[in-house]
Amino acid sequence: MDGDRSDLAPVLNLREVDETQVAVVGGKAAHLGGLSRIDGVRVPAGFCVTTAAFRRVMAEAPSIDDRLDQLSRLRPDDREAIRTLSAQIRRSVEETAIPGELAAAITRALTRFGDEAAYAVRSSATAEDTPTASFAGQQDTYLNVVGPEAVLRHVSRCWASLFTERAVIYRLQNGIDHRTVHMAVVVQQMVFPDAAGILFTADPVSGNRRVATVDASFGLGEALVSGLVNPDVFTVRDGEVVTGAVAAKHRAVAALPGGGTQEVAIDPRRQKQPALTEEQVVRLVRLGRRIEAHFGRPQDIEWCLVDDDLQIVQSRPITTLFPIPAATDQENHVYLSVGHQQMMTDAMRPLGLSMWQLTAMAPMLEAGGRLFVDATRLLASPASRAGFLEMAGKSDPLMRDALETLLDRRDFIPTLPDDGGPGRPTTGGASAPIETDPAIVTELVERSEASIAALRRDIATVTGTALFDFLLKAFQEHKRVLGEPLNMQAIMAGMEATWWLNDRLHEWLGEKNAADTLTLSAPGNITSEMGLALLDVADEIRPHPAVVAFLRGVEDDGFLDELPKLAGGTEARDAIEAYLDRYGMRCVGEIDITRPRWSERPSTLVPVILDNVRLFEPGAARRRFEQGQQQARQKAQEVLTRLRALPDGQQKADETERMIDRVRTFIGYREYPKYGIVSRYLVYKQALLGEAERLVRAGVLTDKEDVFYLTFQEFHEVVHSHQVDDELIRQRRDAFRSHQALTPPRVLTSDGEVITGAYRRDDVPAGALSGVPVSAGTVDGRARVILDMAQADLEAGDILVTTHTDPSWTPLFVGIAGLVTEVGGSMTHGAVIAREYGLPAVVSVLDATRLIRDGQRIRVHGSDGYVEILPGSAAHEEERR
Repeated sequence: MDGDRSDLAPVLNLREVDETQVAVVGGKAAHLGGLSRIDGVRVPAGFCVTTAAFRRVMAEAPSIDDRLDQLSRLRPDDREAIRTLSAQIRRSVEETAIPGELAAAITRALTRFGDEAAYAVRSSATAEDTPTASFAGQQDTYLNVVGPEAVLRHVSRCWASLFTERAVIYRLQNGIDHRTVHMAVVVQQMVFPDAAGILFTADPVSGNRRVATVDASFGLGEALVSGLVNPDVFTVRDGEVVTGAVAAKHRAVAALPGGGTQEVAIDPRRQKQPALTEEQVVRLVRLGRRIEAHFGRPQDIEWCLVDDDLQIVQSRPITTLFPIPAATDQENHVYLSVGHQQMMTDAMRPLGLSMWQLTAMAPMLEAGGRLFVDATRLLASPASRAGFLEMAGKSDPLMRDALETLLDRRDFIPTLPDDGGPGRPTTGGASAPIETDPAIVTELVERSEASIAALRRDIATVTGTALFDFLLKAFQEHKRVLGEPLNMQAIMAGMEATWWLNDRLHEWLGEKNAADTLTLSAPGNITSEMGLALLDVADEIRPHPAVVAFLRGVEDDGFLDELPKLAGGTEARDAIEAYLDRYGMRCVGEIDITRPRWSERPSTLVPVILDNVRLFEPGAARRRFEQGQQQARQKAQEVLTRLRALPDGQQKADETERMIDRVRTFIGYREYPKYGIVSRYLVYKQALLGEAERLVRAGVLTDKEDVFYLTFQEFHEVVHSHQVDDELIRQRRDAFRSHQALTPPRVLTSDGEVITGAYRRDDVPAGALSGVPVSAGTVDGRARVILDMAQADLEAGDILVTTHTDPSWTPLFVGIAGLVTEVGGSMTHGAVIAREYGLPAVVSVLDATRLIRDGQRIRVHGSDGYVEILPGSAAHEEERR
């Protein structure tokens, strides 16, 4: 077909179009055109009124430009304004007459079906049914439309449905410009089915790609889509129906002779009969697999059954499924989320993903903008399995439970023989012991700082393709420092001493989580020092009212240059810059090198500094640290005194005293390796952005941050060739946006099945939310549900509730009374710092940010691992509103 003609023609036969022409015919029509070309797939005949026709009508609609401008300025939650304005736009579009030659073209296309034919008239927007956004249900469909005049009227209605309230809100929420979305209209010969329904070629709940589900009811599929009936539901796996639930179907939607549809009652004798036979179900799924293979991804398919003939009326990608890491074989694999270990489950851009892969200590696979490790080998080997599960449980009990659930099936993970050789995977278990000597930590820190200083010195003069060769060598040094045996021994020494103290003191004294108090204000914790240091910055700023007033109005990152113009401003600037010199490489989501660092966006810290000025007295950092030290000393004396009173008490006390000394020597170092990693990341990033800026000056790139959507290897090639694929960058931006909407699973199989863990506990009060106890104590307070650190608005005594906290959240910890997160374990960063500051904390609370509402009063049981929503919270929330 002539490409120029398709761009200009107002009407195209469905068989003339395919998936490459979304801009011309919209997502739905493009998919239908592609479907009609698949061998053995029957699609009702029809045509498409193209987006060229829509654009012409929009150009003639009165005041449309002004109204679209107004619409683009609205917020998604401004429902009343959206409702009013979108109704005005729809009315304007519907009342605009279809130009004569366009109406004639549509009427001519109808003549091939005869004067009395009935049609389904369906919207087909250019932003729907794409791999990244289905837009299901956002625009309109009209069934059993009879006669040319009615078809033309409903074409106008479909155009107008681009501006339904729900479609407008969807676009606003997803950052899609209203002007970039156009509407085509599909007109198909109406099918009058015996049964109809939906086929998902992957289980939409579990994500399992080997399982298909079929929903079926009598009559038109509208009865099922609208919720009028409970459908029959069939599950098919490997070509066999494995479950089938036949519902009582009392109503159906049927076509009226003169056009339109109506609800009808089903003969009572048929109500409990299946809408499809098992043979038809299997045949339908086989057809679905063919369609899935054509489009290259799982599909949500609308089908009809007419006299035992299956016809397909729509197919769209299932956009809610989490993608599966690519594998080079057909074996079963089990993938574990890296983000849940790193306290950063947000989507990452391609450069961030590839940089972490290149600098990580283990092979990592990408899917859905996240990283995963393949744990199959560790789980399949009996020798490594137990130790691996134990480590997984300490890190994230929900992950361990999910893995045990999968192992209990006995049909997915094979048991492999243990060869005992050097290639056998390690479990990360007990490391070789080292002396309890603070000089070890000092030596490790000095080594790391020397290595980073050498990196800064040596990278300064390297540019062009040579930079990428240099970085590949730097990544090896990066991994050498992290993998040094002494480094791993020091980390494990602190963690193992913590576990020893908690286990023994619970056994001997009935103490829960005793190490939480014993590790308060442990020396050398770079992350907790970072939070306290920002209190010192507040002390420098507090005496200067003009500086405080200025900071309240800061909106951009140039404020540091303005500070010296104010009384006390030079001191304030120096304090902030000294803080950035020490900690400016940090930021939220810091494992993604593309995220803006504090040194790049210092305004991020201003709200936290102002909160510290308001909530604390001078000298708070020193007092807080000393108070923690005193509490730890008192706790140590208390437990040692109680132990000495026990049988063999002196021996128990001596062992415990050695472990207290050991934990305080090494637990602070637990945070240092991550600090070293992000320190290196800032050096890497500055060098890479220097190259990006050179490419912008050379006209190769439009914006330096375009390189964030390239992998490290692709970036290298662009520097070498001075050529970039702009379309690839656009596709990567769209993919990143769609990945942001996905929730990554803790455990994912190569079948695409998401395995969820559960807390199997009977010691939690009814209605309480279970989690992992990571920092002892109980506290009541107002829940502040905060998803973006920059939006924090905390008062003294508030309890922070969020998805996850990496070290960059630490400055907020000094001003809160407790912590609840959806992700985390006993040794993840948020847990370590909560203990350092003596904050009761419960982590790994499923859906905490959804189940706990901002402003509710909650009680955090940091020793027992659960959160209670206190009576009267809802009323309290309404009061705040």
